[in-house]
Amino acid sequence: MARIDPHINFNGNAEEAFTFYQSVFGGTFTRLMRFKDLAGSDFPIPEHEADKIMHIALPIGKNLLMANDVPEYLGRTNENENRSKISISTESKEEADRLFNGLSDGGQIEMPITDSPWGSYFGMFRDKYGIEWMVNYDPNNKEQV
Repeated sequence: MARIDPHINFNGNAEEAFTFYQSVFGGTFTRLMRFKDLAGSDFPIPEHEADKIMHIALPIGKNLLMANDVPEYLGRTNENENRSKISISTESKEEADRLFNGLSDGGQIEMPITDSPWGSYFGMFRDKYGIEWMVNYDPNNKEQV
C-alpha cells in the first residue's frame, strides 16, 4: 500500500521547527542536508543560505515528516496558508493529549481537543511555525497507526 509523507516548506527556520517537532515526537532525523552540501559550480549557493536546510526528515511511526527551507530567490512561502493540515491519528487518548499539548505550545488552538460529536477525541491548531495540525483518537478504529 502506498503511504503519504507530508513535506513542509519553511522560510529559513526548518531546523528550528524540526528540532521542536523532534522534542514532541522523539526519534532521530534520517536525513539532514544543508544547501552547502550540494554547492558547486553547477549549483552556486549564496553564503547567507549555505547553512539552511535543503532536506530534513523525521520518522513518525511508519511515515516521514519532511521539510526544507525555500531559497530566497524562489520567494517566501506563505506562512499562513490554510489549504492543508497534517492529521495525526493516535493509539490512545493520552498520546493524543501529549501530541496536541506539545505541538500547540506557542501556537493558536482552532478547536480544543475534546470528545467530538462524531465519536472521536479530536482537536485542531496552528503551531508556532504556522503549520496546521489535526489530532485524532478514535477508540472504535483499531487500525489507526
